[in-house]
Amino acid sequence: MDHALGRSQGGFGTKLHIVCDGKGMPLAVSISPGQEHETQQVFHLFEQLIDQQRLPKKFGGDKAYSAEWFRELLEELKITPVIPYRCNEAGYTKPFDKKSYKKRNIVERCIGWLKWFRRVATRYEKLAIHYLGMLKVAILFRFTGG
Repeated sequence: MDHALGRSQGGFGTKLHIVCDGKGMPLAVSISPGQEHETQQVFHLFEQLIDQQRLPKKFGGDKAYSAEWFRELLEELKITPVIPYRCNEAGYTKPFDKKSYKKRNIVERCIGWLKWFRRVATRYEKLAIHYLGMLKVAILFRFTGG
């Protein structure tokens, strides 16, 4: 049984991974234990996007998504990466699309909206599948006007 719980710097919990459109509507959602790295869920998210035939033109992420293999994957899918380089990374001096990167807050606001739902914010569900189900109910409620 998968619980998707784990220790991270923020404590014991679960990470939400969401891909949104430009208006904050979630297109793909996944959860993982707190200690798991963000890039480990990328394949699950992109499988959902490919199934829906809704691949984005640009993918914005923070420095946690800064990996050469991930940039190559995005370019293979014809998606422009909008991810800042880490200071110790090759390519650190390359130009960066700051205007598009500012739109990354749309995802942060979407997660904030979803955490208005107490069951999403506090995670009452024991199993990961049940928590993911409650997360999807919150998405439906938030974005269908329920």
